[in-house]
Amino acid sequence: MAHFAKIESGKVTEVLVITQEEINTGNWGNPAQWVQTSYNTRQGVYYTPGTATPDPDQSKTFRKNYASVGMIWDAARNMFYFTQPFPSWTLNEQTGTWVCPVPLNVPDEDLPFWKWNETDQEWVDKRLTSTGGNA
Repeated sequence: MAHFAKIESGKVTEVLVITQEEINTGNWGNPAQWVQTSYNTRQGVYYTPGTATPDPDQSKTFRKNYASVGMIWDAARNMFYFTQPFPSWTLNEQTGTWVCPVPLNVPDEDLPFWKWNETDQEWVDKRLTSTGGNA
């Protein structure tokens, strides 16, 4: 068994645990719409199954990210990634993640309090303002 993502108009609409043979029967729609994805691959790193430890064999890294509904399938880049959050953010093709033009360097526990202001190209602490920009 493997994980397969159904692709419609370039987006993931469904993810199943299924065999390639079953996909090939056509019982799940056009087999060409299904793309295999790796449950153990995140941000361009393959993790030892059942752990949060990068696997010593990174040749198992597969399509940058495990697909989930709503993600984009980019066949040219052979990767799954989320939609671009803001026009100024760029896609890191090594990790399949979006990179902000201004890094946010705060402790993890403070992350929920910050949001990106695209107009001013800056991070805004939501605890200090009621408007907080246009994120």
